[in-house]
Amino acid sequence: MAGEPQDDCLFCKIVGGRIPATVVRETATTVAFRDINPQAPSHVLVIPKVHHPDAASLAAAEPAILADVVRETGEVASDEQLDSYRVVFNTGSGAGQTVFHAHAHVLGGRGMQWPPG
Repeated sequence: MAGEPQDDCLFCKIVGGRIPATVVRETATTVAFRDINPQAPSHVLVIPKVHHPDAASLAAAEPAILADVVRETGEVASDEQLDSYRVVFNTGSGAGQTVFHAHAHVLGGRGMQWPPG
C-alpha cells in the first residue's frame, strides 16, 4: 500500500536502517544520502520516509511531504556549498528510474549541459 514501507524496496530498507547509506541530512520526513553511483562531484538523493513509487504519486497523496523533499534539496545544496545545482525526479524506467520510491537527485560541482540526456 502506498505510504507504507515495502519489504522489497531498497530505499525503504535505508529508511528502516536495514541497509547502510552515507546519510548527509535527516528530518522527521526525509533522508538525504550520497548516491552510490555519482554522476557529478556532488550527487545526493533526497527521499521521503514514506513509500510512494514516484514524485507524482507522492504529490497526489502527500503534497506536504513532497514539499519537504524539495526544501531539503536546497538544504543539501547549501551544505554541499553548491552555487549552481540540478534537482532531478526520474519517473518510470524509460526516464532512468531504477528504484521505485520517490526521490530527488541533487547534482552539482560541475557544469550541467542542456538538454540532459
